[in-house]
Parts: sequence; C-alpha cells; structure tokens
Amino acid sequence: MKKTADAIIIGAGIIGSATGYYLAKKKLKVYVLEKRFPCFGSTGRCIGGVRQQYTHPLSINVMKESVRTFSTLSQEFDKDVEWFQGGYLFLAHSEEKKKTYLKAIQIQKEYNIPVKFVSQDDCTKIINGLSTNELLGGAYCPTDGQANPFAVTYGYLQGIKKLKGKVFTNTEVTKINLSSNKIKSVITNAGEYFAPVVINACGPWAKNIAKMVGLDVPIEPERHESLVTEACERLFDPMLVDYRADGCYFIQNYGTGHFIGCYTPVPNDPGYHTNASSEFITEMPRRMARLVPRLKDIKVIRQWAGSYEMTPDGNPIVDKTPVQGFYISAGMCGHGFMFGPALGKFMSELITNGKSSLPLDDFALNRSFGKTETMK
Repeated sequence: MKKTADAIIIGAGIIGSATGYYLAKKKLKVYVLEKRFPCFGSTGRCIGGVRQQYTHPLSINVMKESVRTFSTLSQEFDKDVEWFQGGYLFLAHSEEKKKTYLKAIQIQKEYNIPVKFVSQDDCTKIINGLSTNELLGGAYCPTDGQANPFAVTYGYLQGIKKLKGKVFTNTEVTKINLSSNKIKSVITNAGEYFAPVVINACGPWAKNIAKMVGLDVPIEPERHESLVTEACERLFDPMLVDYRADGCYFIQNYGTGHFIGCYTPVPNDPGYHTNASSEFITEMPRRMARLVPRLKDIKVIRQWAGSYEMTPDGNPIVDKTPVQGFYISAGMCGHGFMFGPALGKFMSELITNGKSSLPLDDFALNRSFGKTETMK
C-alpha cells in the first residue's frame, strides 16, 4: 500500500516533533521519519535549559512564545514535562562582560523581559554558596527555566499519534525525489513515502538532507560534552552561566536534585564524533566547584557528548527553500530544545498559511548571516 501523508518530518527531536504536532493540530496527516529513535540526536543530549536572554530581537520573541508554551505543555499533554521557572543567572567577572550584559539587558527590556543586572551580594542570595572571587554581579531573569527534553519531545510525538499521524523509527532517509522542482517522495531503508511537503528537522545532519534536493545550507556539527552528578540537597534554582573562556554552565534539576551541565570547548571541536573525553570529566567538576565550592566533593555519575548544529551567525535557519514543498528548521546552535515549541508553531503556520504570525525573515536561508547573537 502506498504510504502517503500531507507532510513528512525528517527527524524526531524537539524541532521535528513540535512541528509535526502543530501541523497535525491543523488537520494535516503527518509522518515523522527518524533514522534511529526519538531524541537520538541533539535533543536527547541537551541539559534542558530554557531562557529568554538573547540580543537578537527575533530570538527574544521566539523565546517569549516558547516560555508561554512550556508553561502549558503539562496540561496539554496530560503528563508532567517538569517545567520549572527557576531563572537564569549570567555571571560577570570583568567590566567588559558587565558592559555586555548591561547592553543586552537594554535590548531585552524593550521586549518586556523581566531581566535585571544584580549586584555581587544579590548573586550570593540567588545562588547559595556562590564564590564571590572576581565577581561583579550578573544578569538575572527569574522567568527563565528548565524542562525535561524527553518528556516534552515524547509528549509531542504521542500527540501526533493521537491526531492520526505516524512516527517511524529506524527509518533512514536515503533519497528525496523531485518532480519539476517539487517534492514528490522520500526514499528510506524501509520503503518510499509520499507527501507534497517535507520538513528537514535533522539537526546536525540537516546539511546532508538538504544536499538530497541540491541545496547547500551552512550548518555544521560541533561536539559538546555534558555530565550529570549524583543528587544532593536543594542548593539553588537558576541555571548558572559563566561565559569566561574557562567557564561553564550548570543547573540543579528541580525534581531530582542532580546537577547537569556543560561548557563550550576552546578551541571548538567540529565534526560528527560524539566521544566523551577524560579532559572534560576532569575539568568540568573543577569549574563547577570554582563557582560553588560546596560542590567540590559531589560525584559525577555519567558523562556524554552530542552535537551543536552551528550556523555562521549563531542563529537558526527556519524557512521555505527554492525547492517547492521543502522546508528547513535546523541550525539551532545549541538552543533547539528551548526554541522548539515556538518554532514548531511558527513553522506550521508558514507551511499552512504561507507566512507565520511572527515574521521569521532574520532566520531566512538566504540571509547575509551578519547579525550575530551575543548571548550564544
């Protein structure tokens, strides 16, 4: 029997699952094709933070919608997605970083983000046991938060199934067929699937999928590592961010008490490899304890690596393409989980209405990539 849908999503991470769900709510028959299993890629390896503290106006507006959506998902899915608004605190250990945050706060306040620069003393009240060494203060937004990437993604996928869509795992796309520059079908290791619309939500592999329709998109994978510790008593609520070259960022899960965190490698580590390193498992706990000394004896229980999907300006690509019926929502630069709910909504509007309620021009495929994000 011919397998036919209104829209095919390639990739069952947060971006693909959210987009598919909101398309299914608009009465489209949705197929999600995943080469391994849901959350196999970047989504299942992220640390679950959700923030509105950006400097790019479009990213700020996207995140305002995402925060609104995260706050309703447990009710919508009838399951707990572990959404908790504990905030984000970006630490300033230099005058230069303080100036950067103050400029960012000016932009964010224009969009009614409840962010402020707080003193060293206030930082220690927000973060129990925070080291004040070289600390000048920080940028704090109490309405940022955290959620469970698996619970959110599977909630969307279960919603697709309830809306008569289908999710196909272990189904790898090997070719996309076109007819007169229009999407015709998708060939996989499990057969051929037909639809007039295909959404490339493949994260680190988005460039490879785009090549199947003759497009070259500037998205490259970059390895990042993370770890999780044993649980301990509640210490603080926000995501703690230290943007120094030897800094890190980590958060305590509000439900379990485990700490989960990561840092950006210097220099960057491009490529698809996701091997974990002895350097990270040694360095990350040291960086955490430098910020919060009482964590010096906490035990690490697991480490892993995954891929950021990087673009030249640090912003996503969310757009239709020159190939009729082929859309891309990828290049999230490490922010896919938090962007996912809003971008899923806006992409579903773009596909069904020809435009989204929030214009996505600054995330266009053919942009100049000159408007970089400061709060990467």
